Amino acid sequence: MFVPGLQLSRTFYAEAVRPLLADVRHSAARIGSGSEVLGFDTPRSADHEWGPRLQVFLSPADAWRIPGLDRRLADRLPRAFHGWPTHFEAVEGDRVGHMAHTDGPVRHRVEITTVGAWCRDHLGIEPGAELPTADWLALPTQALAEVTAGAVFHDWLGELEPLRAALTWYPPDVWRYVLACQWQRIAQEEAFVGRAGEVRDELGSALVAARLVRDLVRLALLLHRRYPPYSKWLGSAFATLPVAATLGPVLRGTLAAAAWREREHHLGTAYEALTAVQNDTGLAASVDPTTRLYFDRPFRVLKADRIADALLAAVGDPAIAALPRIGAIDQYADNTDLLTDTARRQAIARAALA
Repeated sequence: MFVPGLQLSRTFYAEAVRPLLADVRHSAARIGSGSEVLGFDTPRSADHEWGPRLQVFLSPADAWRIPGLDRRLADRLPRAFHGWPTHFEAVEGDRVGHMAHTDGPVRHRVEITTVGAWCRDHLGIEPGAELPTADWLALPTQALAEVTAGAVFHDWLGELEPLRAALTWYPPDVWRYVLACQWQRIAQEEAFVGRAGEVRDELGSALVAARLVRDLVRLALLLHRRYPPYSKWLGSAFATLPVAATLGPVLRGTLAAAAWREREHHLGTAYEALTAVQNDTGLAASVDPTTRLYFDRPFRVLKADRIADALLAAVGDPAIAALPRIGAIDQYADNTDLLTDTARRQAIARAALA
């Protein structure tokens, strides 16, 4: 019978892993990649990268114990826990694992590391230090969601909870900047739905509309202080927001529309609704949410750059206000291999913001 992965990992730690750690001082959690960390796992998730798994963190002074503890768990963990195999068989090279029965030592998925090493590998930052703006903007929102969601089971080291608290949300001026850049993305393409439709390119109009819907979903999450996850779970995360009940049908209507005038109508409703949410944040001066004509052309738009202007005018840090309007790395880069490569994404972010 399926159980949520976080619940399985918590019980696995308490009943099977912690007793084998004996007197080793440690912290334990289930954070990082995996649908269960975000709370979106289902029975389908069990086919790969899901099961009795977690992280155990040691102090740097105890890092020498990692190989021995890893062997102890391999030798002494039960081969199944509450009906779920604890052995993970490698598939697709060594990148992916799935639960499998074994007669030998368990190839477990208890990652034993230090908080510092985990942060460097997964986030590219050092724990405990105040994060500079450049580091905030080099972190994809998926990575931030992975470290602030999930669960901490035990924090003897006292490092995990402060780390998660520090990354809970952007500092106010960074939030203003990221929001401004999200509104700027909308400003750049909002007139194209009508322009493509005017030349009878309904496919082109629909493609632009779909891009705008994606940007609006990400914007809604950012406005509600939620890190947007990657594409697979973007709609699921949006569905948890208070605006989803009214805005969801509008966005689905945009995607289902067969003609550009209908797409434009739905998008205008969404623009006005999210501008009202933006105004309610108090992060910047209020902006008139009413859509209007795009210059002398017969296309109704929000002119979303007005909101970007207002947000950047409210930024107190001149260095942030002066940054180019491109935002955090996943607002201008969309390649999974790049976004999951810590060194490359940091290099790209530094170059882009220079």
